[in-house]
Amino acid sequence: MRRSLTTLAALLLSASAQAGSVSFADNPIVYFAVTDRFANGNPGNDHSYGRAADPQGGDVGTFHGGDIAGITQQLKAGYFKELGVNALWITAPYEQIHGWVVGGKQQFQHYAYHGYWALDYTTMDANMGTREELREMIDLAHAQGIRVLFDVVLNHPGYADLRTLAEYKVPVLWPGHEKAVLRDYHSFIDYNNFAFAQWWGPDWVRAGLPGYPDGGKDDYTMQLAYLPDFRTESGKAVGLPPILQRKSDTRAVALPDATVRTYLVHWLADWVREFGVDGFRADTVKHVEPASWLALRAAATDALKDWKARHPQQKIDDAPFWMTGEAWGHGPEHSSWHDAGFDSMINFDFQNRANGDWKSIDGVYRQYAGLLGKGPGPRYDILSYISSHDTSLFPRDRLKHGLSALLLAPGGVQLFYGDESARQPGAAPIGDEQQATRSDMNWSSLDAATLAHARKLGQFRLRHPALARGEHRLIDEQPYAFARVMDGDAVIAVPEAQGAITLKVHGVFADGALLRDAYTNHTCLVKNGAVAVNAAGTVLLEKAAP
Repeated sequence: MRRSLTTLAALLLSASAQAGSVSFADNPIVYFAVTDRFANGNPGNDHSYGRAADPQGGDVGTFHGGDIAGITQQLKAGYFKELGVNALWITAPYEQIHGWVVGGKQQFQHYAYHGYWALDYTTMDANMGTREELREMIDLAHAQGIRVLFDVVLNHPGYADLRTLAEYKVPVLWPGHEKAVLRDYHSFIDYNNFAFAQWWGPDWVRAGLPGYPDGGKDDYTMQLAYLPDFRTESGKAVGLPPILQRKSDTRAVALPDATVRTYLVHWLADWVREFGVDGFRADTVKHVEPASWLALRAAATDALKDWKARHPQQKIDDAPFWMTGEAWGHGPEHSSWHDAGFDSMINFDFQNRANGDWKSIDGVYRQYAGLLGKGPGPRYDILSYISSHDTSLFPRDRLKHGLSALLLAPGGVQLFYGDESARQPGAAPIGDEQQATRSDMNWSSLDAATLAHARKLGQFRLRHPALARGEHRLIDEQPYAFARVMDGDAVIAVPEAQGAITLKVHGVFADGALLRDAYTNHTCLVKNGAVAVNAAGTVLLEKAAP
């Protein structure tokens, strides 16, 4: 099922010569792994900070053991290289709140395994691993030409959970809190206590607690899901938040005349400067003012340039820092967020439309290619997906169709862990059904046929920026076939076909050209503006290497 890396590298190098040097920004192929659910490379860190299994069973919201070392294991195995991805999006590895809060409708213990409830932006979360393990993983990814993207949050830190409040001696807990269970969790927190000022502090967040400002009513100042809202728009100089002043292992230091925005940007850019992080996927973009995203982009760009200057042997190339953003409901059109520091915006439009027939998908392709194509308007990109941790998984009985639709789509693409292997959904507790999308990676039951299909498509896409940025041309409706053409690169794809078929390729490939079907590795010759191929489920035509 797995070719050697040496053989694979030779194939990719040979075929990539057709397209020449390709910018990552022109053809992002991003693999998103919820790190805790992906691979457990170091079982010794599974229960850091006293994190434990849910005694009521299910463990839907607990830490499952996946870590940075597990990602490194799969890099060493060549898993990502074989998929053709050129970037890894990992959940935030910095330290999260230590305990749990009530998940769903009082159904499960919900920990911050997903990385969205930060406690300390400057330190590694012990469940994720060590700084040394992170450095090893990023260096290994870079050696394979794969960029590393962090999921980051500027909108909010984590909740005030019982364990973290107790550990850092915020005196707002009632006796007996150590034995709290789901039904009585909140009864052990004195929400009327002004001692909450010793938590993040009212200069840092809106929290609706005694002494704190309430959340606002607009997108920028509201509290999402009752989370404390960072006051990133404030021009007031602040010191370190009180909880970090009492945290002995923080790397945070007081900055002169720094605002909340200044601290957050500084902390996040430091990961780039130290480790060479190549980009960010920014969470809850529309709930943070554009000036903060522009500041983050500028600081991270400088930090990556500095890291590359100091690590010429570890860098992939001299490409600048890259950012994609999640603004809920954003479609394929250019928006003002593209002018707020983002190279790309996550495209919520594609998931449902990818489940249609090929006639309707051709309309999607034509729309996207037209929007993203070269022209008088601004150059921008989108990041499309078929499954997401925040929406749903693509129907598992149609994964080959979904993978073809995604990996042949114009624009950037994001592959969600397990779509390539037919990972099944997990439990879907009432009130938080999206937890089902975050089940453990199915290493013991990889679907060989689906994985082989994804690998062929991914490697083909990696070689051909025309798929992402080329002019879209319909070749035939039955079986559905299209061409994508740009300067120096051209491809023809037939996503679903069996048996002998003839394809008209005039205007895409010249008579006498030797073509290769990357799906079967068979070759064919263009005669009288056409080629005859024997389809084995999918046809992926490219010029054969000389």
